[in-house]
Amino acid sequence: MELEMLPQQHKSSTLHSIVVELAAADVGDIPPTLSRALHALVLKWFAAANPSVAETIHASQNSPLTISGLLGNRRPNGVRVGDYFYFRIGLLDGSLVEPLMRGFERSETQSIILGDFPFVLRNIYALPGTHQLAGAADYGLLLHPTQVLTDIEVHFLSPTSFKQSQGVQTFPLPELVFNSLHRRWNIFAPEQYHFPNCEWNALVTAYDLKTYALKMEGGTEVGAQGWVRYRFSNPEMARIATIMANFAFFAGVGRKTAMGMGQTQLALGTTALQKPTKPKQPKTSKQLSVRN
Repeated sequence: MELEMLPQQHKSSTLHSIVVELAAADVGDIPPTLSRALHALVLKWFAAANPSVAETIHASQNSPLTISGLLGNRRPNGVRVGDYFYFRIGLLDGSLVEPLMRGFERSETQSIILGDFPFVLRNIYALPGTHQLAGAADYGLLLHPTQVLTDIEVHFLSPTSFKQSQGVQTFPLPELVFNSLHRRWNIFAPEQYHFPNCEWNALVTAYDLKTYALKMEGGTEVGAQGWVRYRFSNPEMARIATIMANFAFFAGVGRKTAMGMGQTQLALGTTALQKPTKPKQPKTSKQLSVRN
């Protein structure tokens, strides 16, 4: 397996977005934030296939995973049995696909407990075209965008924040957004695709943002959610920024991207999270307990 601590020449050049579909197995209320529980669930799937892979991911200072929050049908009066939910896993190292899929297979007959609430696994979408948010890319192909954008509109689909000096910045300034993506790119992309340091000379030309609070294990995290439009006047800078903006779908932006924050998407085509059509019926069996 390849993470940032292993030799560069063994890096996988692929990225993946995998959607996991769940169904509520009981009635009641679901905790508003299940980031820790979802992260633990994904690590359990890795551990089911290869415990050393799970441990390496857990110990990594630069996670090769992005994990969205739990999305779906949260009724005002509590969920009902069979209600649809899903979350997305982004993999920045393609070598992680095989152990993750083996972990899925070994756990597919188990129900799942997230924050004391039971779910069953309905479906997993890993192939392009099977779900709007499922897909794959290659670092080498991302280097050649079909269109270079001078005006780049980025949608922040979950609360997003950044480390700045000794504090936390909630406004997605261009240097914070694109430095975050640039750093992750150079960690996980094969060495021949690395970019030198950049000074992101961009203007914020429009935005629509609100701040939201997420209750995490260590306390409340505040981040911005909405969209921002950045303008790059330098053609080469615009080209690299376009590459980074496409990479953001897999990598996320800013802090705690493996805990549901920083889910990001370039504003081309759809920017809304939608469910697939004709989902499979729930699978049932024993429980796999993951506490929030």
